[in-house]
Amino acid sequence: MSIGGAVDQGPEGFRDFVVARSPALARTAYLLTGDRGLAEDLVQEALTRLASRWSKVAAGGDPEPYVRRILYTCAVDGWRRKRPREVLHASPVEPAASVDGAEQVTQRVALHTALAKLTARQRAVLVLRFFEDRTEAQTAAALGCSVSTVKSQTRHALQRLQDLSPALAASFREDPMEDAR
Repeated sequence: MSIGGAVDQGPEGFRDFVVARSPALARTAYLLTGDRGLAEDLVQEALTRLASRWSKVAAGGDPEPYVRRILYTCAVDGWRRKRPREVLHASPVEPAASVDGAEQVTQRVALHTALAKLTARQRAVLVLRFFEDRTEAQTAAALGCSVSTVKSQTRHALQRLQDLSPALAASFREDPMEDAR
């Protein structure tokens, strides 16, 4: 992908970038959408947009922030479109007989269920703030909103998680002593 610190601006550089970064982009897209198919579409859209500007972006250095910004922008655009919302079920589909790691599976199902009950913007704020460990300012820049919006969306999302599952909400707290207060 890079030769002597510079990013290859040609087709090989783009191919190398896609191979190296697609799994991480797909994880983030899944957390933003909550759906594997939509996440794959989101990554494809972001990479398609990057491809058309690859040489210019690569000339500027690290293309990762640029493609992630495309990813977040496409996700927000998707939320704004008028389309029927998915129907969420009251309880998650039970997994087949679990083997080792039953506790992890239970936590994942609880997390997926709780995140599905958040608004799309609240989910995005939590993904950026806690999964990607971004600051409030970085999150605001990525989502194209103000820092105060990020703060209020984080507060509302954590409150909603608290109402759904206190143990789950505690895992998102920035200050672990907050629960002791």
